[in-house]
Amino acid sequence: MSDSHSDATSQLRREMGFWDVLLFNIAAVLGPRWIAAAAHNGPSSLSLWFLAAVLFFFPTALVITELSTRFPAEGGLYVWTREAFGDFHGFVAGWAYWVYSFFYFPGLLVASTAMGAYIGGVSHAYLADNRNFLLTGSLLLLAVAVGLNIVGLNIGKWLQNAGGVGTYTPLLILLGIAAFIYFRFGSQAHFTLHDTLPTWNLDTVNFWSQIAFAFTGLELVCTMSEEVRNPQRTFPRAILGSGILIAVIYMLGTLAAMVLVSPAKIDPKSGVFQAITSGSNMIGLGFLGVLAALLVTVGNAGGVGSTVAGVARVPFAVGIDSYLPAFFGKIHPRWRTPYISILIQAGISAVILVLAQISETINGAYQVLVDAAIILYFLPFLYMYAAAIKLAYRDDRNRASGAVLIPGGRSGVWLVGLLGFSICLLAMILSMIPPGETTNKAVFELKLIGGTGIAILIGLALYWRSKPKTERVAT
Repeated sequence: MSDSHSDATSQLRREMGFWDVLLFNIAAVLGPRWIAAAAHNGPSSLSLWFLAAVLFFFPTALVITELSTRFPAEGGLYVWTREAFGDFHGFVAGWAYWVYSFFYFPGLLVASTAMGAYIGGVSHAYLADNRNFLLTGSLLLLAVAVGLNIVGLNIGKWLQNAGGVGTYTPLLILLGIAAFIYFRFGSQAHFTLHDTLPTWNLDTVNFWSQIAFAFTGLELVCTMSEEVRNPQRTFPRAILGSGILIAVIYMLGTLAAMVLVSPAKIDPKSGVFQAITSGSNMIGLGFLGVLAALLVTVGNAGGVGSTVAGVARVPFAVGIDSYLPAFFGKIHPRWRTPYISILIQAGISAVILVLAQISETINGAYQVLVDAAIILYFLPFLYMYAAAIKLAYRDDRNRASGAVLIPGGRSGVWLVGLLGFSICLLAMILSMIPPGETTNKAVFELKLIGGTGIAILIGLALYWRSKPKTERVAT
């Protein structure tokens, strides 16, 4: 790591402990919208959740744990890729990881605002499909998350903590209501072993990539390693604890939603709260739907806040290394946060949020945003798994103080690395297949491939523009 990088990041404050990191992970990874999408897909989602947890989520957690404890530096995935493959590949990974957020935030914000419509109960549920409500609410939610994270993690972390609690608690309410109704009235969905097995269908296979995407985010807090107290001890425990909690609630939450509402009727954005509201009204406890919607609004704000906080550290680290304009590496003089990175990230996301609505239905615009985010997000993940394999051959692996290594030596690293790499590559390919409900598949593909391609080309142009400058500095 360069001296300038170390000098700049040393100004950051270590504000986060074990519970902060665990709740940050829950806020960053766990998404009620993925449970809604899975329930809408039907009972076959249950086996997809299980396969994704075993073959992707936990292997990925092992990779992240090793890399974050071997290289506990600000920038996370960008730093790991640079250590393994050099500056160019580090930049490409860091750039794609940052740019994905431009598409991820709008999708998350739209889904979050749609869920918030249920605060008003059944009578206001129609707002979940009202374009003006969704756009206005999304921009307000983004502004709150950005403002709190600029003020600093000593304040912003409470948004993430509240987000973890606010996301998990409504899902526990969902489980309770579904259990009561199942034993009292039965289930809206029919479950057999055959129904729960994955089925190949070009109209629904696009959803498979979302299952893998729903399990991502554990690496996010690692971009803030130098703002975590004792990261080599904190990361392994928090990653394991949050990973178990997330995997269990995804599967049980999907099952519960289908007990309360038949899959064909579940809204893929706000279906969890559609199910809670429906179930709570059936048992005469309508206030539970309002309570859950209130909690998840806070939870989603925390999810936005955690992603703003984590992803903004990547261009901050790249800016310090001079591959982006130097102002990306600036720290706020009062609050000690990378405020320029945060503001630029939020501004571009807001523009894309508006542009995505052009010539698309609400669900169609949402799907374009989700698929573009998946493609850009999994590109640096490919680098991450490859980096874990290459760095396993460095002599310092077994001598790294405080590192928690993948079990099984190099064979274990190859196993989990290839699993993660293969599933990410498959998810990227499947996300390019338009879902069956898409109104204009050609326009969908144009927006998806054109948007992601232009985003990568802009990054490469910035890199090559900065390369002579960094070479002069080196000499």
